[in-house]
Amino acid sequence: MSGFWAIFWLAVVLKIPIAALLYIVWYAVREPPVPEAGPDDGGGGPRRDPHPRIRPPQPSRRGPHADPAPPAPSRVRVAPRGPRVPDDR
Repeated sequence: MSGFWAIFWLAVVLKIPIAALLYIVWYAVREPPVPEAGPDDGGGGPRRDPHPRIRPPQPSRRGPHADPAPPAPSRVRVAPRGPRVPDDR
């Protein structure tokens, strides 16, 4: 009887999502298409976005007549460590 539940699970319970998917596809295919709105319907509004996107400020361009680029930051050097000596304990 121990193998019955495994076969039941594989043969019946795991088929429920597949059956639901098939039903959803069948329902979507059976649904009549929605007619598209024509240009004379009077629906809709202006095509422009009422809130235009604000572009971030662009960095200044450097050229022959512009200020030179700022100098690079100074480098930090770390002193080299001495040789590692194992503890003799």
